[in-house]
Amino acid sequence: MCGIFGIYGVNNASNYTYFGLYSLQHRGQESAGIAVYDGKKIREWKGMGLVSEVFNEKILQELPGNIAIGHVRYSTTGSSSLQNVQPFCINFSKKTLALTHNGNLVNAYQLRCSLEDDGHIFQTTMDSEVIMHLIVKNLKKGLVPAIAETMRQIKGAYSVLLLYEDTLVAFRDPWGFRPLAFGIFDGGYVIASETCAFDLLGAQYLRDVEPGEILVINENGPKSYYPFNELPKRNHCIFEFIYFARPDSYIFNKNVYIVRKNLGKNLYKECPLEGDFVMPFPDSGNYAAIGYAQASGLPLEFGMIRNHYIGRTFIEPSEKIRNISVRMKLNPVKEIIKGKEVIIIDDSLVRGTTCRNRIKSIKEAGAKKIHFLLSAPPIRYPCFFGIDFPSTSQLIAARHSVEEIRKFLDIDTLYYISIEGLLDSVNELKDKVCLACFNGVYPIEVNFEFRKDIAEV
Repeated sequence: MCGIFGIYGVNNASNYTYFGLYSLQHRGQESAGIAVYDGKKIREWKGMGLVSEVFNEKILQELPGNIAIGHVRYSTTGSSSLQNVQPFCINFSKKTLALTHNGNLVNAYQLRCSLEDDGHIFQTTMDSEVIMHLIVKNLKKGLVPAIAETMRQIKGAYSVLLLYEDTLVAFRDPWGFRPLAFGIFDGGYVIASETCAFDLLGAQYLRDVEPGEILVINENGPKSYYPFNELPKRNHCIFEFIYFARPDSYIFNKNVYIVRKNLGKNLYKECPLEGDFVMPFPDSGNYAAIGYAQASGLPLEFGMIRNHYIGRTFIEPSEKIRNISVRMKLNPVKEIIKGKEVIIIDDSLVRGTTCRNRIKSIKEAGAKKIHFLLSAPPIRYPCFFGIDFPSTSQLIAARHSVEEIRKFLDIDTLYYISIEGLLDSVNELKDKVCLACFNGVYPIEVNFEFRKDIAEV
């Protein structure tokens, strides 16, 4: 998941990076970090927790400079620990490089083993460090050739920002799995995982960093390089639209809010139901629920209220305490639900246990009938490109039929949108999205053993 942000040629770059990361907080809540070039060296600050927990005014004042990169992390490779917090910085030949990465490499383990055989010493368990080692290994050829050679060796999803003294570089995998936007701001340039970060600053979105592109920004302005003679078919992650991205963002040149409303409208086309009202499981189901309600003519109600002020919770020792934990995040409005036939919309169903507890609370609130509709097809295959369901054993739809899942959830109706309905929701992008988690067709050949825990190496 993860969110990355970079800014070039703007005073107080760390302050703007802070706000940029704030906009991208939904992409990762484990840790946050900023690295800044002050004209002589790169300074960094990072820590575990939310952006507002890691940084304060005093810390930002100690990060002067007009070039910066930042990162918010949700780990999919490498443990959740301080050593894995990004930006990842190294000193090399009296120079400092800093790197942030959103994505997941499928050949990181093999590359790491090869690099260690050559004498490279690793400080973290992240696949991002593999990228850095490969760049440094080839840096004597020049910065752009080193990055180009690295891109030819690594396989998988990567949107990367690299800070190398007075140069900011962005590069993106040739499949275009993860989004990366490029814009202008206050006489300088900005790059971010999503355009919502631009909106907060008042920056102007120009275009996406293209799949397979190396975008170099220095005192001469931006310049693009394209190291691949041929590019594979684009495979944008469809889950960015379904769940990851903020609804006010444009990703892959499409507005997320509109796509999610389309998903809800297509759900109604495929599964028109009668009920007293439509309600989402907030916040993930909100916009598909709006689409379903508008298409059906049924009223939209918020039958569950989300608590937005939940911090980390401990592992609970008893069933009674666990039940309280479930209600900490979402609590039903009994007066709305009691005696009603409700149509619940959510984005997806992965493991099923959390959803079962939520539905149980709806039943306890007195719902007469419960219909549950999902704006993603059944997730039957693991993802190797940055989504946190890496094992088939964790996927309820991989092991059970729709009817078995309906009985497990104890509801009247369970319906998943079809792949056709999903693709229709993204219109012209329907031939340019990755559907591997639904159909098992992986854009890159994957060695299913590659996810061996790098921390054990």
